[in-house]
Amino acid sequence: MDKSQGMQKRELNKGGKRDISIKDLILIGVLLAAGAVLKYLVGSIINIGGVKPNFIIAMYCLGILLIRPSVFESAIIGLLAGAVCQFFPGTPYMNFISEFAGAIVMSLMIRIPIQTGKMSLTPAISTFVSTVVSGGLFVSSLFVFLGAVKGSLVAYIPIVLGTALINSIIVGILYIPLMRAFKAGLR
Repeated sequence: MDKSQGMQKRELNKGGKRDISIKDLILIGVLLAAGAVLKYLVGSIINIGGVKPNFIIAMYCLGILLIRPSVFESAIIGLLAGAVCQFFPGTPYMNFISEFAGAIVMSLMIRIPIQTGKMSLTPAISTFVSTVVSGGLFVSSLFVFLGAVKGSLVAYIPIVLGTALINSIIVGILYIPLMRAFKAGLR
């Protein structure tokens, strides 16, 4: 038995699924850190009518796409993303709910193959849906917990959809080269 076969056997649990490795955790940490840095440095520069990318959501979606964790593991990733969001001024603790839900949706969506010809649309569509869920929950929780006027909730719909579109483009562009690099690193 060669070294690569031994590595594969150790990574599979009793149910035949791959457990998250230290390498996977490092990747998630690096992606979340990159998302935080991009949000801090570039997030306010790229702003079209209130619509701007949410790099933290894009990066945890990318991480979930690359490592394909279980739903439970994805929920933990979402909570970590929510913790990273606490470093930014705004609404404390609101991101825990929204990122938790967004990560779970992402984990479920990546299990559905969405293709057109040979091109997979799963990265872009799953990121779009996850961002809509996360952003929608975030905005909704603002109105529920902070007592904002419910009528203006509709005004946030284009912002959430625009952010979801930008995030899906970012993930769609980054996914292919990162997946190739990720697979090359597993050999």
